[in-house]
Amino acid sequence: MTQLQITLDEQLLHQLFLGNSKESGMNILLETILNQVLKAQAGEQVSAEKYERSEARTDYRNGSYPRQLKTRVGTLSLNVPRLRNGHFSTDLFKRYQRSEQALVLSLMEMVINGVSTRRVSQITEELCGTDFSKTTVSDLCGQLDQWLKAGITVL
Repeated sequence: MTQLQITLDEQLLHQLFLGNSKESGMNILLETILNQVLKAQAGEQVSAEKYERSEARTDYRNGSYPRQLKTRVGTLSLNVPRLRNGHFSTDLFKRYQRSEQALVLSLMEMVINGVSTRRVSQITEELCGTDFSKTTVSDLCGQLDQWLKAGITVL
């Protein structure tokens, strides 16, 4: 991956240090950085910057789509680029992933240590600002059971 230059404007810096009631400064900062990384990765895959005419160009940008990603710092709103051939890929998250892997593993670890599914949902709401339904936590436990039966070490 190439070296990236991240740009932060004055308004973002004010939000980072002053914050507002809805989002933490880290949430805003991480969201801005990840959106810029996604744009840079799209440019890398296309082999040309936005609006650049180049013989090396392999594809064309085709807008973006919004994506919510639940992380330890809260829910991030990302703009995932689209390419005309439809084959944009990123290292940041898997294609249909909706939650950060570290957050999912901590949910599973709470269940292993005997925390109830409803309590896990309350804890994630208090710590991360995002809620996981008890059904989601139960589904993760089901995956955990399958892995344990197959002899795969999880944590």
